[in-house]
Amino acid sequence: MQTLTNEEGIDLNANSVNPTNDARHASNTSAPLTKSQAEFWYLVECQGCNELARSLRMVHDLALYHSDIPFDTAEKSALFDVKVLWEGFEKMGAKV
Repeated sequence: MQTLTNEEGIDLNANSVNPTNDARHASNTSAPLTKSQAEFWYLVECQGCNELARSLRMVHDLALYHSDIPFDTAEKSALFDVKVLWEGFEKMGAKV
């Protein structure tokens, strides 16, 4: 079993596969939203998180289960992105 020395901190990303995916920066609230980000959040608030989640789930399910089109890697990745987005909207809606 390998142990860390004091010089090797737990926060060190040397062994990380993709250090750009480190989410610690996500809690940085000092950066203001851009105009397009603010417009997006306004639209989300107007439409409602739960309604957007249901719509995205429906689009996902229609594409995946009711389509005869074969899926390649790009399509599978896009469907996964839609799933991540609808799950995020569901979590946002549950907190409201």
